[in-house]
Amino acid sequence: MALHNRVSADELKRRLAAETFKRTTISFYQYAKIADPQAFRDEIYKALSEIQVFGRIYVAHEGINAQINVPEHNFNALRDYLYSIPFLNGIRLNIAVDDDGKSFWVLRIKVRPKIVADGITDPSFDMDHKGQYLDAAAFNELATNPDTIIVDMRNHYEYEVGHFDGAIEVPSDTFREQLPMAVDMLKDKKEQPIVMYCTGGIRCEKASAYLLHNGFKNVYHLEGGIIEYANKVRENGLPNKFRGKNFVFDERLGERITEDVISHCHQCGRPCDTHTNCKNDGCHLLFIQCERCATLYNGCCSEECQAIAGLPEDAQQQMRKGIDKGQMIFNKSRQRLRPRLRDRDE
Repeated sequence: MALHNRVSADELKRRLAAETFKRTTISFYQYAKIADPQAFRDEIYKALSEIQVFGRIYVAHEGINAQINVPEHNFNALRDYLYSIPFLNGIRLNIAVDDDGKSFWVLRIKVRPKIVADGITDPSFDMDHKGQYLDAAAFNELATNPDTIIVDMRNHYEYEVGHFDGAIEVPSDTFREQLPMAVDMLKDKKEQPIVMYCTGGIRCEKASAYLLHNGFKNVYHLEGGIIEYANKVRENGLPNKFRGKNFVFDERLGERITEDVISHCHQCGRPCDTHTNCKNDGCHLLFIQCERCATLYNGCCSEECQAIAGLPEDAQQQMRKGIDKGQMIFNKSRQRLRPRLRDRDE
């Protein structure tokens, strides 16, 4: 069988829409030593394709990081297959909190230098020396300690729409920037309990190891991240210390944890926590847009992008020639200025 997709995106999306069964969105990761990432990648691609798994998976010498969906009737087959892999036996599968089953429409598995880009070059850094896990109940208990510092290890656009009560943001655009920044921000707190969290656990686990590597003493990280926490507080009737939405890196762009809306439309300032990508294919800025502004700007981030998106496709393609799309497509940098609507009558 082919070890990569050969069908057009439009056709794949059409097939997904035509499915008569439900899909379950799942994420998992595991730091492990993989001797031959390419061979492992090809092996799991064949197995997952056979049970109709869609999603995005990164494989590296340091382990695996996966966000996928699977037909509900194939869930047990997926779990059994993963458990048959020695370093994934018993792996925790984070089930999405707010799931429409349309999170992914194709399977992509890529070999990367790291499963999460961290910028760490020190050869003595060891992922085996990491912080202590906290489950939801233990997190809630430690959070009541006034000396505890809760650190959000996600990017600014994730923190903006939802975070734990009292959590501090490490204000950066990338995880690789966050790690040294977190060490500097917390350098006078090396003896205090520090709890790190992220979406599903992969970033905060590495961040906890990085802090220990830099001399911190009492470092913890939230097991399974926000996704596992939200599921456990619901299952066990625990107080929920998270507010708002959990940003996710798939077609949903977010899953609601509580009804709190803590962010605002980037264009008009109204309360809103709906992320969208600018419909101008030469921009694709990720930003927060309310329904009113979505209508006014036709899903674009500015009047300039709205005008471009309204041009014939061949004209748009001509304008995009020469654009460094690596810098533009899905650019989430806080440095990119967002427009504000002119004063208008309600």
